[in-house]
Amino acid sequence: MGGKIRVVVGDWNTLKDQAVAIRTEVFVHEQNVPPREELDARDTDCLHAVACDEMGRGVGTGRLLPDAHIGRMAVRKPFRAMGIGSMLLLALIDRARERGCPEVVLAAQLHATRFYERHGFAARGDIFLDAGIEHVMMHRALNPIVTEK
Repeated sequence: MGGKIRVVVGDWNTLKDQAVAIRTEVFVHEQNVPPREELDARDTDCLHAVACDEMGRGVGTGRLLPDAHIGRMAVRKPFRAMGIGSMLLLALIDRARERGCPEVVLAAQLHATRFYERHGFAARGDIFLDAGIEHVMMHRALNPIVTEK
């Protein structure tokens, strides 16, 4: 499993099959999120990121909504603790920065808050339930891209 991982960023039509497979495995089967709550109509409006192994198989995914909300971050169990979540998150943050977003936000599952804190996110607000899982909103300010003239 120690091969090269690459992150592909694209629209829903391009990455749907791999994203759905990963999210179903992680959220629906592993975390018992009802399928109707996992897949939503917002997917078509999002920019998606899929991490692929050297064979082109999707091993992780995440999405960036038009309002700079990052969500549906998931990495298949055998590929966790390999830096894939960081690769996905950084790719989505970079795209938000390219769009000129002043910050990115996400609803983090409580067990994942340390991961997001390591990437510059800070928790704000109260803990809430989403699909029966405790979450907290987290925010990260983005520095604008400076171009030389």
